[in-house]
Amino acid sequence: MSPRLNYAAIAPKLMQGMLGLEKAVSSAGLEHSLYELVKTRASQINGCAYCIDMHTRDARKAGESEARLYLLNAWREAPHYTPRERAALAWTEALTLVSQTHAPDADYEALKPHFTEAEIAALTFAIATINSWNRIAIGFRSIPALEPTAAQAA
Repeated sequence: MSPRLNYAAIAPKLMQGMLGLEKAVSSAGLEHSLYELVKTRASQINGCAYCIDMHTRDARKAGESEARLYLLNAWREAPHYTPRERAALAWTEALTLVSQTHAPDADYEALKPHFTEAEIAALTFAIATINSWNRIAIGFRSIPALEPTAAQAA
C-alpha cells in the first residue's frame, strides 16, 4: 500500500482548518489521557492504522499504561477504566458507529453523571474530529511509521 496523495501539500488551507479544529478540541478542557483513549478507540473501530499508531504513541508518551492500551478494544470486559472513561468510550462507539446506533439515549444519559454539558460538547467534538481524521488518513492511505522488529534490529 502506498499513499494516494499528499493532502497537506495539495490542500494547505483545508489542512490548516482541520489543524485549527484539532487545536480547539484538544484545548477544550478534557483530560489528555481521556482524549487519547477516545482517539485511539475511534481509530480502532474505523481501522485506521496510521491514527492507531499515532495516538497509542502519544498516549504512551503521556504516561498511559501498556495494559490500558492493549485492552482498549475490550474495555467493557476490563476493570482498567474509570466510570468516566467508560461513559466516554461508550459515547465514542455510539457516535463512531452512528449509522448503526443512532446515538442511543442511554449512552448520552450515561455521560451526565461524569461530565458537565461543556465537557459533553467537547467530547462530542473530539469524537467527530478523530472520525474526520480517520477518514482522511484511510482515504489517502496514510502509512504508519515503520519500526524495525527485534529480529531486524539484531
